[in-house]
Amino acid sequence: MLTARDEDDLLTALYSGAFEQPLWSTFLDRLRARMGARYAGIIFRPPDRPANSPVELFSGTRAPPSLNRLYREELYKNDPFLDFNLREGRVYALSDLFIDGNPTHDIFRREVLAPSGIRYMRLVRVSEPSGVSTWISMSRDRDDFSAADSALFSRLAEHFRIALRSYIALEREKMRASIADDMMRRLAFGWISLDAHGRVVETTEQAKRMLKYGQGLRIARNGRLTASDPQTERRLSAAMKAIASSPGERPRAMRISTDPWLEMLLAPANGEDEGVAGSPVMIAYLQGDTQSESDRYEQIAELFGLLPSEARLALALSRGMSIAEAAENLGITVETARNYSKKIYAKMGARGQNDLIRYILTSVLALA
Repeated sequence: MLTARDEDDLLTALYSGAFEQPLWSTFLDRLRARMGARYAGIIFRPPDRPANSPVELFSGTRAPPSLNRLYREELYKNDPFLDFNLREGRVYALSDLFIDGNPTHDIFRREVLAPSGIRYMRLVRVSEPSGVSTWISMSRDRDDFSAADSALFSRLAEHFRIALRSYIALEREKMRASIADDMMRRLAFGWISLDAHGRVVETTEQAKRMLKYGQGLRIARNGRLTASDPQTERRLSAAMKAIASSPGERPRAMRISTDPWLEMLLAPANGEDEGVAGSPVMIAYLQGDTQSESDRYEQIAELFGLLPSEARLALALSRGMSIAEAAENLGITVETARNYSKKIYAKMGARGQNDLIRYILTSVLALA
């Protein structure tokens, strides 16, 4: 007989299962053990997958590999489960679904269920508001499940619906975050959220790469974001203090490093939605490179057929410097820089600096 402790153990595993790999593995192990089942499983049939390729999470003894292969190749065509219009939340037994004397049902019992050791089964369909459905099942090869087993199975299905909704929401947020992170990586952007003392709260993957390969920023032992250059560190500390003391403070922009190139915009965080875990006070938006200047010169020269001196100027112009600023940065005269720029525009087919920036930022160099 199942105790209240048994049910608590099942519910704990059910709600934490969305964070496991494989998903819900502990729940399925406990469900199978508590029910004395030979098999316990969760089947997902995503609408974009073929009928013969469901996603299966399981504990216990599956059908033999040869039978699984045969199912995918042929037997799925006679799978009556694909045709059953199961009412969401209701627990079904095989006797509720299969009709004796029905040729399709008889074939499936004989060629799939019997070789898989499935004589008794309980099955329930669980769906969540977005339309995602799953089928939870457990089976035995002898001794049918009791009414108490079915009642517990029904209660678990209600809880699984809540867990499934949370899991789907998490997966969609992870997908959105992944797309946003990929876009920011391609645009050489990243961000770091900070608390009132400048300590790091959260960091995007691109920002982590910038910190790893760059020279201008680091995270100190106390977790605070600091600049390597003393003058830049003083500016950064002053900006952090100003924003932390006044949420309406204007954002502060600063150049952190020139090789690899790294710039920062420190801005107040949007604190309108307070999360239960607390919200960051400010966000350090980073744009820069994870490769050295010399690597970028060579890539630009190869891609656009420029001389090394021209590639250096093109890189500087692509980062928004004026001709005069680029000339000073490269240690050449303004007149020389103007001459180089004309040759660069001609070789790249650009009408001016705006075209040059667009050509470089939308080239394959953005993927490098």
